[in-house]
Amino acid sequence: MQKIIQIFKLKDLRHKILMVAFLLAVTRVFAHIPIPGINAERLQAFFQQNQLFGLLDIFAGGGLSNVSIAMLGLGPYITASIIIQLLTILIPKLQELQKEGGEAGRQKLNQYTRYLTVPLAALQAFSTITLFSRGASGAAGGVIGVLTPFEWFITVLSVTAGTMVMMWLGELITEYNIGNGISLIIFAGIIAQLPQFIQQNLVSYDPTQAPTMFGFLIIGLLVIAGVVLITEAQRNIPVSYAKRVRGNKLYGGVASHLPLRINTAGVIPIIFAISILLFPGIIANFFVQSNNASLAGFAQKVIELFNNQTFYGITYFLLVVLFTFFYTAIVFNPDEVSENIQRQGGFIPGLRPGKQTAEFLFRVLNRITLAGAIFLGLIAVMPFIFQAFTRSVNLTIGGTSLLIVVAVVLETVKQIESQLISRDYEGF
Repeated sequence: MQKIIQIFKLKDLRHKILMVAFLLAVTRVFAHIPIPGINAERLQAFFQQNQLFGLLDIFAGGGLSNVSIAMLGLGPYITASIIIQLLTILIPKLQELQKEGGEAGRQKLNQYTRYLTVPLAALQAFSTITLFSRGASGAAGGVIGVLTPFEWFITVLSVTAGTMVMMWLGELITEYNIGNGISLIIFAGIIAQLPQFIQQNLVSYDPTQAPTMFGFLIIGLLVIAGVVLITEAQRNIPVSYAKRVRGNKLYGGVASHLPLRINTAGVIPIIFAISILLFPGIIANFFVQSNNASLAGFAQKVIELFNNQTFYGITYFLLVVLFTFFYTAIVFNPDEVSENIQRQGGFIPGLRPGKQTAEFLFRVLNRITLAGAIFLGLIAVMPFIFQAFTRSVNLTIGGTSLLIVVAVVLETVKQIESQLISRDYEGF
C-alpha cells in the first residue's frame, strides 16, 4: 500500500500509468466494434463447439468472439515476430544486424516485423472471414452473411487496419516503460472476460455446486502460486573472474553467477502449439463441402479428430513440451555463452573454459528445461483435466490465461519498482 501511495504521489509516474490505462481502454473499444451482418446466435454456438478458436480468442482479447475489426488481435504481429526471430538465426545478415547493429539494428528488425505483419494480417483476415461466411452446413454455420466483392475488400481492409492499430497502441504503451505493450493488451483482454464469467456463475448459481466452486478457488490459488514459482525460478551457475592487471589498476577477482531460468521460453511454446493444432482444422473446414465425397469425408474426420478432447489434450501437451525445448535451444546457445564468459576472463569453478563449460551448461539447461516444459504442458491442458473430472464446469480463465496474467503482472511490477528505485536514488 505504501508503494501504491508513492506511485500516485509522483506526477510523471502517475501520468504514465493513467495514459497506459487509457490506451488499454481504447483497445477494449476496438475489440467491441463488430463487422456488420453477424448472426449472434450462430456465433455463440460456434465458439461453444470449437475449443481451438476459444484459445485463439484469448490472444485476440475477445475480439474474435465478437467478430470485431480487431478480431485478429495481435496474432499476426506475434507470428511476424516469431518468423523474424527464426530468420535471424538462419540468415547471417539478420544475425549480424541483431548482434552488432545496436539500437539501430533492433529498430531495423522491428521495422521488418511491422512490414511482415501487414500481409499476414490480410491473409488471416481473409481466411477467418471466409470461414465465418460459410453456409449453414459449414463449420462456422454462416456467422457472417454473403458478402459482395466490395464488402469483402472493405471488411478485409478494416480487419487488417484494426490489427495494425492494435500493434501501434502496443508500441505506444511500451514507450511508457510500464510493462510490455503487447503483453498488457493480451492481459487486458483476458481480465475483461472476468466480469462476464462472474455474472454467468452468479446467474446459474446452485448451492450444490458450492463445494466444487470452493475447490476451484483453492486450486486456482495453488496454480497461481505454482506459476509465480516457475516463472521466477532460476538455477544460478557460479562464475568466477580471474584477476587482471591493466596499467596500474587491478581488475576482476570477483565471483558472480549465470542465471538459467526454468521457463526460458515463456508462453511462446503455447502459441506455437495452438498454431499447429489450429492449422489442420482450418484447412479441413474448407473441404467439408467439397463435391468429392472422399475428400469431404476425410475433412470431416479430421475435424472430428481435432474436436476430440482426449486427442487434442495429449497432442497439445506433447507439442508444448517439444516447442519449449525447441525455443529454449534458439534463445540460449551454450557455446556462445561459454565463449562470452571466456572472453571476459571468467570460468565456472572446477570446469575448463570452452567446450567443457558449454557441455556442462547444455546438460544443466536440458534438466531444468524438462521440468519447465512439463509444468508448461500441464498448465496448457489444465482446463481439459478439470473438465474431465467435473464434466460440467467450463473454465473461462484457463491455465494459459493464468500463465499470461501472472507473467505480465510480475513484469509490470518489476518495471514500476525499478522506476521507483531510480527516483529514490535521485532523491538521495
